[in-house]
Amino acid sequence: MKELTLETMFAVFEEIFGGGLFWTMVAVAAIVTILYLYVLIRDRSMSMRKFLLAQLSMPFGALAAVLFVQQVTDSHLRDIGGPIDVVVLLGVAALGAAGTAILVYTAQSLVRRTPRTP
Repeated sequence: MKELTLETMFAVFEEIFGGGLFWTMVAVAAIVTILYLYVLIRDRSMSMRKFLLAQLSMPFGALAAVLFVQQVTDSHLRDIGGPIDVVVLLGVAALGAAGTAILVYTAQSLVRRTPRTP
């Protein structure tokens, strides 16, 4: 692998997760992103109360992402072999935390809308 291209990354992720699971995750991420943008445009501001609750969910999302990846790839924490493994694991945790925060904020905004003040 001489060049790192988008097609190469898709092939690697399809190999890791399987085609069906990978594209399902991509579709869910796209839907949540579209709903998040819809909520931001609709409300025209962010609710700090909802944002705080979303931030409080971040550690659970980080842990869930790490456990999910370990389950899907049949790996364990004892399999960490070097610094790059730690970096990848921290990246997975960071993406899981951010994704969970966006998901929680979006779900809260869709379930209970903040009343607008004049």
